[in-house]
Amino acid sequence: MAHANQEEHWRGISLWMSQVEQPVTPRPALAGTITADIAIIGAGYTGLWTAYYLKTLAPALNIAVLEAQTAGFGASGRNGGWVMGALLGEDRLVGHLSEPRRRESWALLHAIPDEVGRVTRAEGISCDFRKGGTLYCAARYREQEHRLRRWLKEMHAEGQTEADACWLTPAALTQELRIPGALGAIHTPHCATVQPARLARGLAATVERLGVRIYEQSPVTGWRPGEIHTAQGSVKADWVVPAVEGYAATLPPLNEQELGDYQLPVQSLLIATEPLPEDVWAGIGLSRGQSFSEFSRQVTYGQRTADNRLAFGARGGYRFGGKLRTDFTLTESEEGLRRYLLGEIFPQLKDVRITHRWGGNLGMSRRFQPHMLLDSKNRIALSGGYGGEGVGASNLGGRTLADLILGRESVETSQPWVIKDQTMRQALRRWEPEPLRWLGYNAIIASFVHEDQVLANPRAAAWRRRLAQALAERMEGLMQG
Repeated sequence: MAHANQEEHWRGISLWMSQVEQPVTPRPALAGTITADIAIIGAGYTGLWTAYYLKTLAPALNIAVLEAQTAGFGASGRNGGWVMGALLGEDRLVGHLSEPRRRESWALLHAIPDEVGRVTRAEGISCDFRKGGTLYCAARYREQEHRLRRWLKEMHAEGQTEADACWLTPAALTQELRIPGALGAIHTPHCATVQPARLARGLAATVERLGVRIYEQSPVTGWRPGEIHTAQGSVKADWVVPAVEGYAATLPPLNEQELGDYQLPVQSLLIATEPLPEDVWAGIGLSRGQSFSEFSRQVTYGQRTADNRLAFGARGGYRFGGKLRTDFTLTESEEGLRRYLLGEIFPQLKDVRITHRWGGNLGMSRRFQPHMLLDSKNRIALSGGYGGEGVGASNLGGRTLADLILGRESVETSQPWVIKDQTMRQALRRWEPEPLRWLGYNAIIASFVHEDQVLANPRAAAWRRRLAQALAERMEGLMQG
């Protein structure tokens, strides 16, 4: 009975977990002391991809994965399902490189969806993988079009081509997605959509088949170089990989360093409609697995699921002290904002029935860009700070950590987001102490909400529109500074 209640809880965390076909039965917890070449904390995407590439490159490795709940319980089972050929902050990471190195970096990033597709096909992971590209749309006000055109110009200046990102006129956009009054969009082919929980659960089964040991319901109570402790056991390992992303706050300190000071948990929240009939989809589009974003600083995102729902999310919040959110029952205002934005983009869905509401904790680094780090002195490898773009970035992170641990020189290990032979304290910037974090985050988000409210009002005076946009841009600049 306890297992039945537990399975019901795990399936209830998102639309995606509710659709997993196989029983969500917990694997045995760690008991006693074991040894391993590599111990990975976390059975989410980063941990599972790292285990997968390590095992395929060096099959004899002894790898153990410790998971506090069950595979896919964290952000890997709760996200929007975008496999992006991009990284958060990629322009700042790549822009300063020489032209040949920029081309190399863009090619590596753009190939992420294809690599995920290759593995899912090769390993028989059924996760509704569809590479339909993505659409960043100017859907509600003229300022969105101006920002999009400026962004496209910047992408081309950084070495991306029309084949990587191109402008769609309103007429061309209707061939992909139909939004009343849309002013255009940027289209990039370098994105796929997946059923995230099926990908996570399929990866877990795959690495187990390769010989990786996964211990579930085994939260870490202490860790140090070469050793991890849980309530009932411990692992002695040559390398330790804390693959926890937004759950960094749950790890005990390492040498008086809090990983949560470098990977701050913030939340994103989603809703999903009931399955929509074909005549409704004929008026919306998204027939090839495309993802879409309405280009405001509210960070909206969506996809048409394989069972014909519309899954739609937007930026969530931050809790004082970097506390994880554990209850993702959406408040009336949280659901209301997402319903409002969904109805603004698709008026025919204003009164649609919402069947699922959920959210997740994601990891945000202070530099607003990911890091893939090898601390060779303490034999710790770390990838995180994906900032909500981790479905694809974690695949690159897993490949990169595998090469770093194995001492392989590769395209992956030569990128500007890769940090070698430094500790977390040396390499990463800490978040400011409270209450500065909370005050700063909420001031920034308030400016974004204010901007959206003003710009979405066609009767707003021009001076108010300019002021709201200037304030939001200033706050966004401070956030990344």
